[in-house]
Amino acid sequence: MSGLWSNVKTPAVSPAKAAQATIEGATALRSRLHARLLEVLNLSLLDRTPRETLRLEIRGAVIQLLTEEKRLLTAAQTDRLIDDVLDEILGLGPLEPLLKDDTVNDILINTHKTVYVERGGKLELTDVQFQDTRHLVRILNKIVSAVGRRVDESSPMVDARLADGSRVNAVIPPLALDGPLVSIRKFARSRIDINRLIEFGSLTEDMAKLLSAIVAARRNVLISGGTGSGKTTLLNAMSAFIDADERIITIEDSAELQLQQPHVGRLETRPPNIEGGGEIAQRELLKNALRMRPDRIIVGEVRAGEAFDMLQAMNTGHDGSMTTVHANTPRDALRRVEQMIGMAGLEISAKSVRQQIASAIEVVIQAERMDDGRRRIVSISEVVGMEEDVITMQEIYGFKRKGRGPDGEILGEYAPTGVRPKIMSILEARGIALDPKMFAASWKQS
Repeated sequence: MSGLWSNVKTPAVSPAKAAQATIEGATALRSRLHARLLEVLNLSLLDRTPRETLRLEIRGAVIQLLTEEKRLLTAAQTDRLIDDVLDEILGLGPLEPLLKDDTVNDILINTHKTVYVERGGKLELTDVQFQDTRHLVRILNKIVSAVGRRVDESSPMVDARLADGSRVNAVIPPLALDGPLVSIRKFARSRIDINRLIEFGSLTEDMAKLLSAIVAARRNVLISGGTGSGKTTLLNAMSAFIDADERIITIEDSAELQLQQPHVGRLETRPPNIEGGGEIAQRELLKNALRMRPDRIIVGEVRAGEAFDMLQAMNTGHDGSMTTVHANTPRDALRRVEQMIGMAGLEISAKSVRQQIASAIEVVIQAERMDDGRRRIVSISEVVGMEEDVITMQEIYGFKRKGRGPDGEILGEYAPTGVRPKIMSILEARGIALDPKMFAASWKQS
């Protein structure tokens, strides 16, 4: 939007202030155009009008308004302004260019004046702005109303999703003191499969073969990691190994999973209404899913008492179920699950809880977003059993750090630990063959 006011003389100011004034001026002009067009356009026909036809009508209105305001713009600047106005009317306003930019992974809005994006694991400040808080909240309402939710002073926090599955979280005043705070976790336009993860360096071919065998053999999997570590992406990629003739039920707070199998039932939680009632939590959906004859159940993320119901499902004939949890290590992941079972309010001893965990969860995969911005699978471990009151685990593959490169990239290698997995006998019984050498400590992938 810079350059829209090349014909306006302004006093000498610092480059930073000049750039800020240009952005604010462009935002104000776009807002006036938007208001004018809402007066002259037939809004009931917008959805049925082709974008190019609407563009021609808007071009005429834009040129007329620019003439009235004695603004002189180049053809390129006029086209950019028309695109901005179209985005405002048909899309999500200033967010549209960022949503279309495939290099952007996250969009972080800190009030209407400041928008950051994450590219390649690094945060960058953009020149995107909203006109004011009301403008930003209006865009937010466009987003959340599409999924039957709302955001206002009585309900100032909301989770929602965009049409492409991107996750949206927003907090507005009075909880956000300086203005609305919005986080958008974008979904890749093209589905990221296990081969793409290998290309990204998130794991090796041998690790991918092991994960494929684990899913095909219907082992129960817990994917662990911090925020933004790629847990859901990995869950999506691993789900591709599920047979097409299996019935899968997915349960999520905000639907993000993109399963490709033909027999998938998708369930999503519902927040409370304005009176505080009507909430449907993951635990209720999980209990209901057990009545839907699933072969596998996939829970996007366990956060509370539903962890107990998930373990029950894994232990009662729904082998091959998968879920994710926030934790920093595989051992911490099992502790988190134990703590969440405590949230279910059941009178069960700690030892019984651990026995449930040890018998239900067979594989724990640890994902990590490292400080160079790259996401890696740093550990594949299996749950071996119980020794007295302790759940025993053994790591099959791990990532060994070896320092940093000149560009700040973390150097290291994926390597087997030398432990022969206990599940090898299960894989062999199901006719799934893996080369035993790929688990030898000295094994190097050719």
